[in-house]
Amino acid sequence: MRQVKTLLIGLDGATFDVLNPMMQMGAMPFLQSFFEQGVRANLRTIVPALTPPAWTSLVTGRKPGQHGVFDFFRMESAESRHIRFFTSHDVQCETIWSLASGQGMRVTSLNFPGMFPPPRISGNVVPGWVPWKQLRLACWPQDLFDRLKTIEGFNPRELAMDIKLEEKATEGSSNYEEYLPWIQMHIRREQNWFEIFRHLTTEDPSELTAVLFDGVDKLQHLCWRFIRPEDATPLREEWEVQIREACIEYFRSLDQIMERMCSTVGPQTTVLLASDHGFGPTYKVFHVNAWLEQHGYLGWSDAAKSQSPNGALLGVGQVARHTWMLDWDKTRAYAATPTANGIFIPVNRDGHSAGVTPEEYPAFRERLIADLRAFRDPETGQPVVTGLWTKEECFEGPHGDVAPDITLAFDDGGLVGILPSPRTMSSRPITGGAHRPLGIFGARGPGIPRGGQPAEMSILDVAPIVLHSLGLPVLEEMQGSVPADLYEADALRSHPVTVAKAVTSNGAKPADNTAPAAMSQEDEQVVMERLRELGYIE
Repeated sequence: MRQVKTLLIGLDGATFDVLNPMMQMGAMPFLQSFFEQGVRANLRTIVPALTPPAWTSLVTGRKPGQHGVFDFFRMESAESRHIRFFTSHDVQCETIWSLASGQGMRVTSLNFPGMFPPPRISGNVVPGWVPWKQLRLACWPQDLFDRLKTIEGFNPRELAMDIKLEEKATEGSSNYEEYLPWIQMHIRREQNWFEIFRHLTTEDPSELTAVLFDGVDKLQHLCWRFIRPEDATPLREEWEVQIREACIEYFRSLDQIMERMCSTVGPQTTVLLASDHGFGPTYKVFHVNAWLEQHGYLGWSDAAKSQSPNGALLGVGQVARHTWMLDWDKTRAYAATPTANGIFIPVNRDGHSAGVTPEEYPAFRERLIADLRAFRDPETGQPVVTGLWTKEECFEGPHGDVAPDITLAFDDGGLVGILPSPRTMSSRPITGGAHRPLGIFGARGPGIPRGGQPAEMSILDVAPIVLHSLGLPVLEEMQGSVPADLYEADALRSHPVTVAKAVTSNGAKPADNTAPAAMSQEDEQVVMERLRELGYIE
């Protein structure tokens, strides 16, 4: 019977800034013992520090310019102004799933983004970020959903996305009744994923098994002020203290789930923990398109000017068909989406389109970069933009042509607002949580030293580590590597890291006729509402 050789536990958005206090207060005793028995390290993510490109980098060992995923959304082409949601079709290189499957191993992947439609692998796939009504079609193989229905307590509405369950704790909620059911639902949801993991590991085990728990990210987005009250206003009301206790209970339950997972697979299994990015508090919003308009880089259409700037304008239709908001005769730079902090510069290549000419582009971009770096917060006088990258700097590769021309980062990790606004900066009504570059990594198992603390690692290293733990070669094309200090010297001597060239396999291709290539308008709206609920969309 097959045995789980490698268990990858994904903790979306996990940060030691939260996990360390949770361990110190005794809420996560298993995690503390896990790190004592293995290794722990900071894990630096890619640019942008965003769920879809970061997890895709983790499972491919490549940066976005190489794998083709940059955002929750994607431009159809470098010349196109049409935006759509990303799918598995956009992942343009081999993954740990396809590589392991291509070498005759079985794979189980639960709740990872970039898996819809599901790839043809030998094993089981339940994708993440799928509306619950699509879950049956989204699973692979085709009979998987019916097999999962036999699990006691299986609840597809809580397992996948159901906005009616997500809307309990929108930004600005201010009472116990709205937060508590939402947090409790995420505790049940992680338990649901565990039951699926246990069922498949018992009935249909895979050498590579991976489960992503994304409640960490969601609670930190909406409940940062309860999880880390030292970063916000003190908790004074009794209901606020109770919500903090509910958040701690979520992490306590997650700790117990991870302990049961490791017990299920046994000590002979290599267990890896990883997050796609870290987290921290966010206080302000940079209304980047309003700033671009004020500086003469962008013009709004009459239709956009007639809309209220209160945020009601931005739905799936406006993001997917955003072009009507802009006056293209006056627009030479714009932020297309609210999630990746990217600015696009339309280039006029035919002499008739809007935008800058290819000859103007270098000087124009440098001027825009200088203006962005010079911008100061009107209240504090401090620089608003603390990180800035051109597409050549962070998106080098065959797919970098559809990436933003400029990508921004801010000291509080916040996301931009893209709607018309009378202000270029605004304060958030309550402290929220936002992504940070440093996530977490942990490992325990054969050949891994006890209590080790390797130097800071890259998220690009995780895929090579997974492959090596399975006894497979690391791809020469991968941009990460297996850190030498992750393993004991004797383990590396007896099982040295090997390298091979990539070979295209059917494992990289989505399965035919198992799920639609694109979401329906209703499904897109569900995803958009979740992004809004979590604070990705202002």
